[in-house]
Formats: sequence, structure tokens, C-alpha cells
Amino acid sequence: MSLAEKISEINGIVNGVVWGVPMLVLIVGCGLYLSVRLGFFQFTHFGYAMRSTIGRCFGKHAKKRAGAGSVTPMQAVTTALAATVGTGNIVGVTGAIAMGGPGAVFWMEVSALVGMMTKFSEVTLSIRFRERSANGDWVGGPMYYIKNGLGPRFRWLGAAFAALGALAAFGIGNLTQINSIATSITASVNTLVPSTAGHNSTICLCAGLVMAAVCALTYLGGIKRIGAVTEKLVPVMALIYIISSLVVILTHLSSVGPVLRAIVVGAFDPSAVIGGAAGVTIRTAMTRGVSRGVFSNEAGLGSAPIAHAAADTEGPVQQGLFGIFEVFADTIVICTMTALVILTSGAPIEYGKAAGVELTNAAFATVFGPESSIVVAVGLCMFAGSTILSWGLYGTRCAEFLFGPRIIKPYQLLFCALVVVGSVMELSLAWSIADTMNALMAIPNLIAVLALSPVVIRLLREHRAGLRRAR
Repeated sequence: MSLAEKISEINGIVNGVVWGVPMLVLIVGCGLYLSVRLGFFQFTHFGYAMRSTIGRCFGKHAKKRAGAGSVTPMQAVTTALAATVGTGNIVGVTGAIAMGGPGAVFWMEVSALVGMMTKFSEVTLSIRFRERSANGDWVGGPMYYIKNGLGPRFRWLGAAFAALGALAAFGIGNLTQINSIATSITASVNTLVPSTAGHNSTICLCAGLVMAAVCALTYLGGIKRIGAVTEKLVPVMALIYIISSLVVILTHLSSVGPVLRAIVVGAFDPSAVIGGAAGVTIRTAMTRGVSRGVFSNEAGLGSAPIAHAAADTEGPVQQGLFGIFEVFADTIVICTMTALVILTSGAPIEYGKAAGVELTNAAFATVFGPESSIVVAVGLCMFAGSTILSWGLYGTRCAEFLFGPRIIKPYQLLFCALVVVGSVMELSLAWSIADTMNALMAIPNLIAVLALSPVVIRLLREHRAGLRRAR
């Protein structure tokens, strides 16, 4: 047995445990508990949340400059969105549908709806318990709200999260992202220049080297440069992908109704939609949907609060509202677009078997022709490329919490090196490792969020009281 096969076998065992029913209950249950305790704020005040986040980005607040060691609220949210809007929105959704049937999309949406309050709470806590680093930057995230919120005796739990986060950055924010970029670029090059079909490994390697160079140049500028890059990149990449997806969906508009029915029915009776031959069960649909939903929007993982902690913001709740917007934009909008593109296009799906970017390419090809792989490749490069940049920051902050500022440059060099390795790595193993790291990361974070939920409730109550006084 080769080393890769051994790693895959061990990871499969661990993955089966950490992504079992208990983890689903913990992730969805935490979001549901916070939704109830906070009065389903994500629904009752959805308009207010949108006006206070994306709405403020186009007014006078958009011109506000950040103070020393911080970024603007817009840069913080685009950095976090750059990390969340990645391959999970394209390849992850594809994989969820192939393995869990259309019903997986339903469970993905459910996890997002309750996950809005999980992410709101995470971001709020990250601002409330952040601190200045030795370099003068604002730093925060689960490791800091565990240490400063739960107290010094729980520092070990914060250290556990930081260790898992530093490792998870190599999987969820690096290997899977660059692998999808390289695969998609290779497909596009092969389509445009058929004679390159025998040089796929070289194309993948070149993609990895270019991305590693981009990462290295960006990290030299620290959080401010990452924020400046993502602030310009995220809106453009989202707009391009949404418009392309809408063209496909509107072209197959007559299929939207039956597809929506298949998503709902398939969530509770997969065999009624795809038959029993694929072996897809309700548990499979639920597991695939929730896990890919979490992989995509990162609600409960504790990663996004690391970026938000650097925001020059008016207060914890004000920044926490961006958590609601992020999950909405990532899963409810972009992931739903991908799902509808795949399911309405009529592209053949082999249920029960793993699928990747080739299925997304086939779906877009029904409208844009064989050259559609270029559309997907551009989307993946922008989505996954920005994710790599942001997750490099997340991993660095986690490593810094454990070892201090001296670890920053060595960690970033290793991260850039793994970008090259990931470009030529086998995809299924990379996704499996990322899935496992997702779950392991979430455990200490969700424990802390639940324990500190009274703080979130108090802060939201004070925020709403302040709004009433201001009227």
C-alpha cells in the first residue's frame, strides 16, 4: 500500500467519525439554538442586516479609511468572503449533488439559514475579545475569544483551535483550492489547444507556480494588502459568475419548477427522485449537503472571525451583521446558482459517484458550448485564488497565536510551497482531508460560541436598545 493510500484510509476512518450524526447535530443544533435565543434575528431583521452591511458599502462609509493595524469593514468582509466563496461554491456543490442527489441542496440551504446566526455570533465575539498583536495589528478569532472570554484556564482549547486552524489552512484553503484551479485550467487549455492533452501535469505545475508567486507577493504586504486585493476582486468575481449562471438558468427556465420540487422531495425521499440504484439515502443527502454547506460558507468553523477581527468597526454587533450577509451571499445566492445551473441544464449526472469541475463544465456547455470551460476556469481561478490568499492569513494568525510573530514568515513560505504541491495532487484525497479538517476545527469553536452565547445575547440587546434611543 502506497503512502497516499494509507493516508486516504486513515483519513476515511476519521472522516466517518467526525462527520457522523453527532457533528451534524452540533453544527445545525448550534445554529438553531442561537437562532432561537436571538429571536431568529436573521429573518426578523434581514432587511436591517443588508442595509447595515452591503448597503453601507456604497455610501459615505465606503470612503472611510482604516486606522493603524486594521482594515475597513468592507475590506474585512471581502477578505472573509474571499475565503468563503471558493471551490465549495462550484466543485463542492457539484460533489454534494452527485453523491447526495438534488436533496443535498435542501440541507445545504437549511444549514446556511441557521448558520447565519452562528457566523453572526462568531464575528461579534471576535470583535468583543480581540487584542493588539506585538506588531500593532488587531488580531482575533476563536483562539482569542476562548482565551479572553472563557478565561486563561481554557487557553488550551484556544490552542487546540489554533493548531487545527493552522493545519486546516493547508487543506481547505490551499490544497483543494489550487487543485481545482489547476484542473480547470488544464481542461480549458486542452479544449482550446487539443495538442496539449499529453502535458496536463506540466500545465498544473505552472498554475501552481504562478499562484504561489501571487501569494508570496501579497503576503509581503500583510493584512492591508490582502484587504486591498480582495476588496477589488470579490465583487468582480461574484458578478461575473452570477450573470453567467443566470444566463444558463433563464435558458432552461421551464426546468426550474421540476428542479425545485426534486430538491425538496429528494431531501426526504432520494429514491423518489433518482431511484434506488445509486444507493443515496436521506442520511447521505443530509451529510453531503450540510458538510458541503459548511465547507462553502464556513459558519461554525471559526475562520472568518479571524479576518473580521482586523476591522475598524463601530462595534461588535455592527460587524457581526456582516456574518449574516456572508452566509446569505455565499450559500443562498452563489451555491444556489451553481445547483440550479447543474440541475436545470440537463447535464448527465452519475449519482452515487464523485464528480468535480467536469460536471459544472458540462452544465455551462449546454448554453455556452465547449468553450464554457473557460467561464468555469475564470470563475474558479478568481474564487479559489482569493480563497488561498485569505486562508493564508487565517493559518498565519493561528500559527502566530501558538508561536508568536517569529513563525509568520516560515509559515507563509511553507504555505506557498504547498500551493505548488497541491496543484499536482490527486483531488479526492485533498477534498477528503479538507472535509476532516473542517469538522475538527469546528469542535472547539462551537463549544466556545455556545459557552459565550450569553455575551452575544447581551451585546445584541444593547445594540437594539441603542437603535431605539436613536430614533
